[in-house]
Amino acid sequence: MKRSILACVFLAGCSGGSPDKPPAPRGPATLESVATSISRPSACPHTGKWALCNVEQRLRQSGFVAKRVTGQPPNRAGFSVTPVVYTLGKSRLELFIYDDESALARDVAKMDTVTVSPKGVTTSWEGTPLLIRAGNLAAVLIGDNPRQADRLALALTAGAPQPGSPR
Repeated sequence: MKRSILACVFLAGCSGGSPDKPPAPRGPATLESVATSISRPSACPHTGKWALCNVEQRLRQSGFVAKRVTGQPPNRAGFSVTPVVYTLGKSRLELFIYDDESALARDVAKMDTVTVSPKGVTTSWEGTPLLIRAGNLAAVLIGDNPRQADRLALALTAGAPQPGSPR
């Protein structure tokens, strides 16, 4: 009798389901939805230059939870473009997307890259800024998390999606 009960318990445990719940659907429908999601092209441009949607996608792929800050972004001394601002946990990320690399290079040439401000001018950041450059993108991370700074630098300096890449 004990063996019969033990065998029933073992078989019920191996079946992976319960009698009152139907099994999860499997088969072509699931594979079709996966194939559709894989083949769906991204709406983001793949020009070899950064666009805001490319940066947001890269941040998500790198495991960051970036929340866009609403309201009027600050005009930062030394940058000729207005930033788009995000929070990354307790840190703040300001993204400056230029039309091309040379425009960014002109701004950075006039800047103290340690203080991330024009040479000879003290700019008040709410913490210690870190400047990350990648192509036509300048990102300033303000926070105290060195691991987060390293991860962000690796994610952005890997480069913008190249022309012809599917995603």
